[in-house]
Amino acid sequence: MGSVLLEDFIKSTGERTPGQGVFELEREHLLGVNLRGVVWTRMGSMAAYTGNIRFTREGTLEHGLGKMVKISMGGEGVSLIKAEGVGKLYLADKGKKVSVLKLEKDSICVNFNDILAIEDSINWDIRMMRKFSGVMESDIYNVKLEGTGIIAITTHHEPLTFRVTRERPIFTDPNTTVAWTGSLEPEVKSDLSLKTSVGRSTGESVQMIFRGEGFVVVQPYEEINSQTQTGKRVSNVSVYT
Repeated sequence: MGSVLLEDFIKSTGERTPGQGVFELEREHLLGVNLRGVVWTRMGSMAAYTGNIRFTREGTLEHGLGKMVKISMGGEGVSLIKAEGVGKLYLADKGKKVSVLKLEKDSICVNFNDILAIEDSINWDIRMMRKFSGVMESDIYNVKLEGTGIIAITTHHEPLTFRVTRERPIFTDPNTTVAWTGSLEPEVKSDLSLKTSVGRSTGESVQMIFRGEGFVVVQPYEEINSQTQTGKRVSNVSVYT
């Protein structure tokens, strides 16, 4: 690869002119947030910022006693960070592709590993998927988001979205499942004999089943849970009990 002048490099990789939106794609793998107030972000996602921004861990009572219990059970790795102030905030997650979604009185569930940022107008709740506790290798979590506002999610490579209908249920590998319609309640299908033969919980031995009306987003990559046991491939999705 040939060399480039430093001045040309600075121009080609420099900040883009701010737009009018709160969340803007600075690059395919980098989110710019024009902060004037509060946004919620994944811990460790801050790449840089300008202006006057303060970062605080989610308070144990900030969203009520119910969330305090969930944070206590899940540990610090499944809480979010509040970014508050005025400035430009840049967020990224291990080089994953960033997608910015606008919710308009909508509801969506997102794998906790794939949440990057949430506008403060959105109601959110971190939930543990209890139905998978007996068949997956560790506790797994997702975030349910409801209301009107902007969120940013991440995927390894390009995501693929399936339309779920009552006549056409969708079966997915929990490790590749990114998000789904908030009204859907995934079921678990487990083949314990296959799990024993392959030595770990794979998409072939444990599957998520989506029935009803809505959508499911998957990625062409098995997510590794960064909140639990290092190096083990698990999912971070939620089933309601």
